[in-house]
Amino acid sequence: MLAIESLSLNQPPQVDGSSASKPITSNGADHPALKRVDTHTADLKLPISSNGAAVVNTPLAKPLDDAKPLERPSPTADQLKKYETLLASVSKWTEIPESAAKGAKKSPVREYERMWLTRECLFRYLRATTWKVDQAETRLLNTLIWRRGYGTDSFTADYISIENETGKQVVLGWDIHARPVCYLRPSKQNTEKSDRQIEHLVYMLERTIDLMPPGQETLALLINFAETKSGQGATAAQGRQTLNILQNHYPERLGRALVGNVPWVIWGFFKMITPFIDPVTKEKIKFNEDFSKYVPRDQLMKDANGNVNFQYDHAAYWPALNKLAEMKRTAYRERWEAAGKSIGEYELYLRGGDQKPLTEVEKEH
Repeated sequence: MLAIESLSLNQPPQVDGSSASKPITSNGADHPALKRVDTHTADLKLPISSNGAAVVNTPLAKPLDDAKPLERPSPTADQLKKYETLLASVSKWTEIPESAAKGAKKSPVREYERMWLTRECLFRYLRATTWKVDQAETRLLNTLIWRRGYGTDSFTADYISIENETGKQVVLGWDIHARPVCYLRPSKQNTEKSDRQIEHLVYMLERTIDLMPPGQETLALLINFAETKSGQGATAAQGRQTLNILQNHYPERLGRALVGNVPWVIWGFFKMITPFIDPVTKEKIKFNEDFSKYVPRDQLMKDANGNVNFQYDHAAYWPALNKLAEMKRTAYRERWEAAGKSIGEYELYLRGGDQKPLTEVEKEH
């Protein structure tokens, strides 16, 4: 979230690169089993991949070089016209309600909300409403109001931290199409049912989006029910709430969902929520398939049939994830500000891709 506090990485003891049994931490020495990245995040010293010989307890730094986002077809002339109509409408928004409550006070649209209204964001809502401009505008407004009322952009790492102390959700690696992968591991459940459990999921979805490379709009969920016991999974009510959030406020964001080691009690849960899942989403869910068909083994956890010997260490992983995401968000915002703070800015430009900003494109036309 844009309001998240700046975090400094903990400095654990130096790792001896000669010992494969010791973890590779954010400041550890190079291990021959790990490939590392030297980019603007080099100070984090995050690995790119692992062949399994070393323990990994931080996020990975970037997708493998051969993982490329799928190209989306260019919009037709009619679709582009509808986009321009929607852009003109949302550009006129000056105030929106603080929450969805009846009679909620209105306040001016904030800069980070204008930044959220990118070209691709508007197109996602148009596709989700089968190109019905009025419906797309309504849903965009409803999402902005929801984000305000729910607190999506104000959850802090400290507030969410307790929910992830056992690593029940982990953002690690990218799939074969450069989608960042968010693991859900119900067997690591460590808290009682509460609103913060759903807020935790939303927080991790936002961090997963932060780590999208240029040209990527979708993410991958990997849900591994291995060792999950009765009572550790979500309730039907939580499932419906989660689906409502995903389908209404993160449209066109799910690229793939991989679900493995599904016990019979969980099958019953999926049967309960199936009527609430739209047909397009259903097609993206793969049950009990080989995860390595979709995620490169060198960026896939061992317990998901990959090579990454990941062992969750909250003191190492949590600050590293949040610092990496913060750096990505800071660069994103700086590009947006440098280009004139436009609604309808190109996400490819904002994420550092080979794309001119909107103001330059408009000058050329």
